[in-house]
Amino acid sequence: MGEHVLRIELLGGFQVVVDGRPLAPESWPQRKPAALVKLLAVTPGSRLRREQIMDALWPDFDPPAAAANLRKALHAARRTIGADAIVSVGDLLALPAAVDVEEYWTLGATARRTRDADTYAAAVDLYRTGLLPEDLYEDWAATYRDELRGDWLSLVEEYAGVLEAGGDLNGAARAVQRLVAAEPLAEQHHAWLMRLYALAGRRDDAQRQYRRLCDLLSEELGVDPSAQTQRLYEEVRAGQSAEPALTSDLWERVGELRVQSGDPAAAVKAFEQALTGLPPTAGRIHRKAAGAWLMMHRPDDAESHLDAAERAAPDVAEQGRLRCLRANAAWERGDLPAARRLAEEAHAIAADHGDGDDVAAALEALAFVSHVQGSWRPGLQTQIERLDGALLGTRTARICDFNHCLSQFQLYGDTAPDDVGDYARRTLEIAERVDAVPAQAFAWCLLGESLLLRAYWDEAAACLERSCELYEPLGSRTVALPWLRRAELAACVGDHAEATAYLKRATAIALVTPMARHAWARLHATAALAASERGEPDAVIRAVRASRSAAARYGDCPTCSALLNPVGAQAYAELGDVVGARTLAVSAAAFAGSFASPAWTAMADSAAAQAAVAAGDEAGAQELFRAAAEGYESVGQTFWAERARAALRGNVQGTPRS
Repeated sequence: MGEHVLRIELLGGFQVVVDGRPLAPESWPQRKPAALVKLLAVTPGSRLRREQIMDALWPDFDPPAAAANLRKALHAARRTIGADAIVSVGDLLALPAAVDVEEYWTLGATARRTRDADTYAAAVDLYRTGLLPEDLYEDWAATYRDELRGDWLSLVEEYAGVLEAGGDLNGAARAVQRLVAAEPLAEQHHAWLMRLYALAGRRDDAQRQYRRLCDLLSEELGVDPSAQTQRLYEEVRAGQSAEPALTSDLWERVGELRVQSGDPAAAVKAFEQALTGLPPTAGRIHRKAAGAWLMMHRPDDAESHLDAAERAAPDVAEQGRLRCLRANAAWERGDLPAARRLAEEAHAIAADHGDGDDVAAALEALAFVSHVQGSWRPGLQTQIERLDGALLGTRTARICDFNHCLSQFQLYGDTAPDDVGDYARRTLEIAERVDAVPAQAFAWCLLGESLLLRAYWDEAAACLERSCELYEPLGSRTVALPWLRRAELAACVGDHAEATAYLKRATAIALVTPMARHAWARLHATAALAASERGEPDAVIRAVRASRSAAARYGDCPTCSALLNPVGAQAYAELGDVVGARTLAVSAAAFAGSFASPAWTAMADSAAAQAAVAAGDEAGAQELFRAAAEGYESVGQTFWAERARAALRGNVQGTPRS
């Protein structure tokens, strides 16, 4: 057989299409040749080492027997789909074919970038009944199946959120019905469906959905719905004669959910729906709408809502919240003196009349103004004096997490890590003097990070361990960063088991932290590094995909995810995926262009070099790897400089990068 155009379908069932003609099931009289094709097709890049294939398909065989079985399966597969269909490249086997799983990932990434409902629908529908339903008990397929299913569930949630915020309530309900069918015991999906029915005026359907939930939970788990869901049911049942007020309340909740998921455009639509039919005194909702506009860096659009909120005669605490938003609007316009004054006023009001969240928000505004003005370091030390007993648990963690994010600009800025280390030591002295334990944890982490970047492994480990010890008593909703830095350190020194353990600990925090977008962004970037150091580019790609899913759900933090760009680009290059490598190189270049520094420029150069490797541009790759190494060396980042040098040597010598 000569060359053929191949398409492999794995979603909803295995199907090979050769030159537009589907192969009949009897073309595969044996299971292993088909399993070989499936395994290659589902793997990112559709290529694997022979040893990896043998471990997956014949895990209980000794190497000679597994190798013999692989040769037989490979021969049979080539006989079925074409002699040149599976290509041998040294120790690698590659399957150059169109694969529906890759189409799914591409559609999902596009949907998340554009927030286009039709693209979401195409990705959601392509999933069909999941990956290889006929191979439910094949161990090798389990990881890929779980990854796809988890991403699909997130994608359907996002799709439903886009439809809901846009006012297509029945379309959103149909999407959430798919979630209910996929996870019948997930109470939050039933509650979401109830809310959608209520918003659409389908109160009877909402109440029937609640009764179905009660029956399911009683039969399967022997429990009742949560108090929150019961409260929603009572609101729906009691709201028969008060539809406008109830609808406004539900739309306000939709807006809050969209804010939490990092989708401010959808939040604005929901808040505007909530304002429909309400008197002009609905100040709270106007304030939330203004906050959503400011998330999109559009202070002029926020202004009318801020004015309306102030005309509503807010109480003193609400006045403080509005001051905080006006501070954000001022720095968006570049009026930093006004921003600082308003943030100071917001903090003073919050301290006397607000709650802990109000205080935290005001301190965040002050921190950001200080950062933009170039005075973050003294500003943070001033803030430490304000971390008193009124701020405990998650609120303190939120302030520390926000400042951890800003501290990355110091670590990767124009100054060397040892300068940041000196600052961390001075900050620690202040924190110990005023007995501000969370600030001590922050300072120990920053000191450990500065040592980590210099490759002082033992000293960094001791500092990061101390940071974790101090953060831990704050509870499960504490700061994930020191655990993630410990995972990064373990990956750098080759202790892969320890890296995995720290990543699991950080994942538990990320699941509940109020600063999820920072935690997940850093977590997936660190997981990608750990996988790269293990020599598993397919696992790196999974981390890149997971990061996109998390960003769609919680919002993105380009600072915390910056590491993902060069590490992910390397994995795509190793798998020969030019488009994937270039996409991350473009992302790295955009970030470095916005926040210029030698380290971030070096990351961009490294990602661009990997894209050049993928495209076969050896000369361009050499120049970019050399620039990356010099950039890292200029700020004392020893490990990353050597990594770039090693990539340069490998590229110059023509060493395989897989």
